[in-house]
Amino acid sequence: MTNLLNHLSEGPASAPPLLLGPSLGTSYALWDAVAPELSTAHRVIRWDLPGHGGSPADLIGPGATVADLAELVLALADSLGVERFAYAGVSLGGAVGLHLAVHRPERVSSLAVVCSSAHFNGAKPWQERAARVREEGLARLAESADARWFTPGFTVPRLVRDHRDADPDAYAACCDALAAFDLRARVGEIAAPTLLIAGREDPATPPAHLRELADAVPGATLTEIPGASHLAPAERPEAVLTALRAHFDGGARRGMAVRRAVLGDAHVDRAQGRQTPFTARFQDFISRYAWGEIWTDETLSRRERSMITLTALVAHGHYEELAMHVRAARRNGLTADEIGAVLLQTAVYCGVPAANSAFATAQRVLAEEADGPAAE
Repeated sequence: MTNLLNHLSEGPASAPPLLLGPSLGTSYALWDAVAPELSTAHRVIRWDLPGHGGSPADLIGPGATVADLAELVLALADSLGVERFAYAGVSLGGAVGLHLAVHRPERVSSLAVVCSSAHFNGAKPWQERAARVREEGLARLAESADARWFTPGFTVPRLVRDHRDADPDAYAACCDALAAFDLRARVGEIAAPTLLIAGREDPATPPAHLRELADAVPGATLTEIPGASHLAPAERPEAVLTALRAHFDGGARRGMAVRRAVLGDAHVDRAQGRQTPFTARFQDFISRYAWGEIWTDETLSRRERSMITLTALVAHGHYEELAMHVRAARRNGLTADEIGAVLLQTAVYCGVPAANSAFATAQRVLAEEADGPAAE
């Protein structure tokens, strides 16, 4: 039997990873109305709790803790080659995110805690529920799922069925984890950008729990969703999606700032002005990934990135792009002589004809610069 959590991966493998955690009693179907949209800009990985959905029940046992669940999530991420990730989780899944952000901060780039808490109203109710489930199974408890999860008149049959079909022992072990969880003394240590989402009608983790977190987590943002109970991603997916996109797509905003600094406002304004619905996702990809992920990585300086970029463009014969990046190289501090040295190097490794064309392009750009500000 596998020792990994069952999961579903969606979106490009090269996109920034985003892990989505479920609530007790549900499967990764909790995110069905949200994950596909998030996967246009992220590598979305949603997972099942032990004994829920497709995850093996024997991954945890009596006396389990949220730390145990967090280790299972890290093992899943490791198996997928994911070192650092954004994370969003509902209820127990949110508690896992809080634990990771406190105890493994190097793994969490950004955090969203949805209808969750730093504590779950003490141990006794969860100990009683665990004992009841171990004794009689989940059928009777599942009958009250709609009242605990949704506002009156709303339901998601798939999730109720997942609740009823979960393994009782694994469910009870998850109750043990909730009984023992209290991170209030540590959440002030969280450094990851944090979004807190509360369901205005949530009886399990009322908005006051999220407000408590908002007051404790440095720089946290709080969003309250009207008409949402405990499983907000299922009941109010559009509102949750809007909040998560604004939080997790900050790379696009950072990338746009770097893009303007390197290429110049005039060039970026022209590119944005030519944007159409057909090209919008590509423009977002450029800002988010190329500029928001690669050019913002401080491992290399912008000077070094300019030299690498010039070489790559010569190698592939992209001379229109080369002209743009010669201007960018000047903004990044390269002298004309240094640009010439880079192009001379390309003559050795990319070929003399390619370097000849590159020198002609660079000479034209540098001459324009000498005559006055480049007309971008």
